[in-house]
Amino acid sequence: MTTSGVPSVPPWFTAAVAVQPEQHTVTVEGISIAYRAWGEPSDRGIALVHGGAAHARWWDHIAPLLTNGWRVIAPDLSGHGDSDRRPRYNLDTWAREVLSVSTDAGIAAPVVIGHSMGGFIALRMATLFGSQLAGVVAIDSPVRDIAPEETAARQRRAFGPLWVYPTREQALARFRPIPDQPVLPYIAEHVAATSLRPVEGGWTWKFDPSIFARDQFTPTLLTRLDCRVALFRAEHGIVSEKLGEVMYDRLGRVAPLVEIPAAGHHIMLDEPIALVSALRTLLADWDHSIPDG
Repeated sequence: MTTSGVPSVPPWFTAAVAVQPEQHTVTVEGISIAYRAWGEPSDRGIALVHGGAAHARWWDHIAPLLTNGWRVIAPDLSGHGDSDRRPRYNLDTWAREVLSVSTDAGIAAPVVIGHSMGGFIALRMATLFGSQLAGVVAIDSPVRDIAPEETAARQRRAFGPLWVYPTREQALARFRPIPDQPVLPYIAEHVAATSLRPVEGGWTWKFDPSIFARDQFTPTLLTRLDCRVALFRAEHGIVSEKLGEVMYDRLGRVAPLVEIPAAGHHIMLDEPIALVSALRTLLADWDHSIPDG
């Protein structure tokens, strides 16, 4: 902590974002999907899936901390980040994109880790492609509800037609996570800076607002799970203890439910080390235990 009370940038964060990932694109169902990759191609794989209106670079400070024995990839889903846009979007298409990116990166059976809407995609992948996955982790994803980004978009509180800001600085000053929460400022600054693209007249956000015009995720989509599943909830996030228990029941009472203490919904923005520690612990446990069935 600095004398002014503003947290200084810790060495672990500086070192993590200094790691230069591979940057690739792959064509999936007619459009270009961008992704980032860390680690050795010969290692087992992890796919990190961002939430709605986010992008791969929300994971820049997380992915390098997971590469001990793992190849880690983070795609920009269509309509997000540096990937192309589609006329319409749905979870199944995004699920196929993640699987295609994993294959392109040389990963045969990834562990898919998704946050918020990305958790819906991970869980949908468990139903569609479970036998091709090593496991899925849904982070603060409310299976009986829509993600907070979608709620804000439908209520027209955020994510409407994209504003064009005359200067990059004005755009950066408007960055807020949805739902809003305390964040570590150096992480928020990095995420905001990588969320913008230049356009005629100034700067705007990279995501396509029409990503929210899609069917919502419901428990009925969890028809079959042919891989391990784990649920993470933030102590101050959007998955309550009661909803967590409902999700646990829905998944056959075999998916561990892990709480990240003191965290808000966007765990990578306020409690990144706790998130990495929990993921490392889960992956180590999966390495040394036999899946049910």
